[in-house]
Amino acid sequence: MIGIFDSGIGGLTVARAVKQTLPRRDIIYLGDTARTPYGNKTAKTVVKYALENTEFLMRQGAKIIVMACNTASSVAFEAVREEFDAPVFEVISPAVEAALEASRKGAIGVIGTRATIRSGVYEKMIKARLPDAGVHSAPCPLLVPLVEEGWLKKPETAMIVKKYLHPLKTRQIDTLILGCTHYPVLKDLIQRKIGKRVRVIDSAESSARSIARTLEENPDLAARLGKNGTLRVCVSDLTEQFKKTARGLLKMNVSFETV
Repeated sequence: MIGIFDSGIGGLTVARAVKQTLPRRDIIYLGDTARTPYGNKTAKTVVKYALENTEFLMRQGAKIIVMACNTASSVAFEAVREEFDAPVFEVISPAVEAALEASRKGAIGVIGTRATIRSGVYEKMIKARLPDAGVHSAPCPLLVPLVEEGWLKKPETAMIVKKYLHPLKTRQIDTLILGCTHYPVLKDLIQRKIGKRVRVIDSAESSARSIARTLEENPDLAARLGKNGTLRVCVSDLTEQFKKTARGLLKMNVSFETV
């Protein structure tokens, strides 16, 4: 079983991408909706939450862990990897690799939560591979709650996205990393506001491809995963809005468990 967690609904974009890429694999998803968002928490708190989430998924039978949260990936990846005896995937490296492949002139923008942007993890990874790259980051703290509330087509959301992206447009970036797994829900809107010439990198899709490659290269690991194609969605707090947005995201009538 593949265990995936996020602070809320955003990581379902990763679960959806993994489901599309590896349709026969069993998946369990944990959305920590009672404590969302993680982006305005301290690193110490995010590490604590990440360890608790991983422990829950392991108890449920997960053989690999996917940290489908950029905030947790940026500050808690090493702690989770050291604590648990299981392969751990984060969503940052795959997005960086995809951005470097897509960028024509090394002008790369990153949007994410305050915690992710503050960590500087994307800039460090990009600069390690391409020292001359111009990396321009912008925190977008309101986007996670807007997605969680299902305000996907509201004019207010479009105005906020436009305002957040304006500094990056003036930098003439050619590639934009969606540095939060909530943001792919707004991908079409973000693409319209940043402009069609900018390649938008969806970390969910990049992560799913990375997991698929790892399983192909490690048949022993792949053999330990269930192949019934099941998807369990667990949350720490269940609301009607979560149900509505999640079913729209997954395009399926999934049931939910409160844990």
